[in-house]
Amino acid sequence: MVTQTPDITVDRGIEHRIELAPNCSLTQHGARWFVGSLAAVTFAVAGFFALQGFWPVLPFAGLEIGLLAWAVRASMRRGEEREVIVVSESQVLVERRTLSGSRLSVFPRHWARVTLRDPRLARYPSRLTIESHGRACEVGRFLTEDERRRLADRLVRLVGKTSESPALVP
Repeated sequence: MVTQTPDITVDRGIEHRIELAPNCSLTQHGARWFVGSLAAVTFAVAGFFALQGFWPVLPFAGLEIGLLAWAVRASMRRGEEREVIVVSESQVLVERRTLSGSRLSVFPRHWARVTLRDPRLARYPSRLTIESHGRACEVGRFLTEDERRRLADRLVRLVGKTSESPALVP
């Protein structure tokens, strides 16, 4: 999901800010309800079979719910990632925020290049990178192909080609 905040005019010049976030429609409350309701149904069925003498069903039911809770938690944590791209007159900043920390990459705008690489195999996604002086930073890994292509078009208009810096307009 691409969220675009209004362009900011500061005394240094104009900055274009683009915030990227994964599409995570499940809330924390909804995730608890989802896992809890499946756990209730699973343990009810497992309890029924345990009363019939098939007691080994209970540990497997617990394992199943434990793995489901782990997978939902991992998915929810991934949904909290953010990428912020700020294009100013002189530089392109890419900040990647995850739960483990924040990573900032800074590129001189005049020498930066936006590249959208096609996938090597058809089932893999394309890769959008911002590159300069032998360094590269991939952005928008969690975007759909259409969103990634639109972001690439917008970044090419803002950053320009290597050694070209188009004027930034609000």
